Amino acid sequence: MDDERGAVRSARAGVSSAPPHRAPLPRSRPPIGEPPVHGSASPWILMYHSVAVEKEDPYRLTVSPERFAEQIAWLHRRGLRGVSVRELMRARALGRDDGLVGLTFDDGYADFARYAVPILQAYGFTATAYVVADLLGRDNDWDTEGPRKQLLTVQEVTELAAAGWEIGSHGLGHQALPGLPAEALAVQAGESRRLLEEAVGGPVAGFCYPYGAVDLPAALAVRDAGYDYACAIGHSPLTGRFALPRCYVGARDGAWRLRAKRGRQRLRDAVTELRHARREPRP
Repeated sequence: MDDERGAVRSARAGVSSAPPHRAPLPRSRPPIGEPPVHGSASPWILMYHSVAVEKEDPYRLTVSPERFAEQIAWLHRRGLRGVSVRELMRARALGRDDGLVGLTFDDGYADFARYAVPILQAYGFTATAYVVADLLGRDNDWDTEGPRKQLLTVQEVTELAAAGWEIGSHGLGHQALPGLPAEALAVQAGESRRLLEEAVGGPVAGFCYPYGAVDLPAALAVRDAGYDYACAIGHSPLTGRFALPRCYVGARDGAWRLRAKRGRQRLRDAVTELRHARREPRP
């Protein structure tokens, strides 16, 4: 089975301690207005990047339209409905997220609108596209060894948002956040949100950490910038509303592998919750 760390060129970032002047990120306290939910399992969120036809794919970012259609059809046959993370979190707050799976597309490739959207619409699914706010209309020049892929334009982002697709922030410059000074983190989170809110004409609720790399200062900066949630990739001590784990989906993932990946996430949820419980102070 593919290792998702290879698929996202992961910048492995350790979880650092909170700076002395910052409050620790709450893990067990639910956000205002969100009732407690039974259990602690994370919502199942699938992570895509590009849906296109590529001869070279060194970072394993691309799923062909045909393969993508097969994967979406499998979800539909299983009685699952793909939704944006915004919709998933709202449903989860109301205890109505049974049968929902989050669908995310990182980097904001233009092929999302060309190939992914029509397939999703055919099943009544929605999704979230995480875009790099200052690179709209350009290409993925951060991927030095991969093919050049066109990114969504400002107009395309505006049209997608108007049609009901969630647009989330993927920061500025596709830069990994761990290790950046506090001022730079505030710009990454706050300025990217401001630019996107101007484009979509409304609030931007979600953030997605470039390369999936997150540490405590980054999570705090995203929370303080006013986002409602943030997506990471793997499980970690920060797993929660501002570091939601996701399941990488690639070109090799058929029905059997998708079932296995769903089971693996449930196992990792159980391990993560056990670790959290061990850290909780005893009464």
